[in-house]
Amino acid sequence: MAFRRFFDPESGGDLRLELRPDPTPHNPANFRLLRTLGYYDPSWKEPFIVPRDLEHWRTDLVSVPTLFAWLVPKIGPHLPAAIVHDALVLADGEAVAHDGPSVTREQADVILRDAMGYLGTPVVRRWLMWAAVSLATCWHRRPRAYWRAVVLLTVFVIVALGVLATLDLLDVCDVLPWMGDHVWYQELLGGAIFAIVIPASLSLLYGSLRRAFLLAGVALAFLVHVTAAVAGVYGVYLALDGVVTWLVERRGSSVKGNLKADLAKGDL
Repeated sequence: MAFRRFFDPESGGDLRLELRPDPTPHNPANFRLLRTLGYYDPSWKEPFIVPRDLEHWRTDLVSVPTLFAWLVPKIGPHLPAAIVHDALVLADGEAVAHDGPSVTREQADVILRDAMGYLGTPVVRRWLMWAAVSLATCWHRRPRAYWRAVVLLTVFVIVALGVLATLDLLDVCDVLPWMGDHVWYQELLGGAIFAIVIPASLSLLYGSLRRAFLLAGVALAFLVHVTAAVAGVYGVYLALDGVVTWLVERRGSSVKGNLKADLAKGDL
């Protein structure tokens, strides 16, 4: 029988991923696992069984901001790996959510990356996801005041320079020396080069996570324009949806009210 990394702990056979929506007014994206799932990582002697408390543990699947859902969807071949990672990464004071080896947050991030590779997640997507969760790990490093200042500063620098480079390319201003007053394709090339050089320089601030930040920083530099466009379109959608929802709910029951009623009756 071929070796399986993901498996069903109850039967010992193939993975059976069974989920049920378990929304709350505070988090409508919650899901409950109906049976545990297991994962063998070659770097560890024991498997990881998720979750430890099947009755009470909840997951929001892939924790990705809405603006980046076009790049990393919540559903896909990476989902089992994301659920395992969700259980391995704990908030302060949170009880252990898995059975198996104890791992640090950085180790959990590497487990996610390798598990996604096993599941066939495309290389670029899984490395970008690893970079993103590693940046979140850096956000929780101690001393937190220092590391959060580092993250905010570097993100601000990359976004600000990206905006200035765009304005320079459009001949609105001329402030970045590597862009200069050249033809558009020379300015575009200069911007692309420094979209790599600047994150590479800033990544030295991140110690053992410098490779992850390099990936995250370069991705942010190249995607800042796309993200801004998506944010604009999404903002228009939210405004339109808010107006339509308000008009509809004036004539009938509230969606949130229906959800609270169903939760009170135990229908969800």
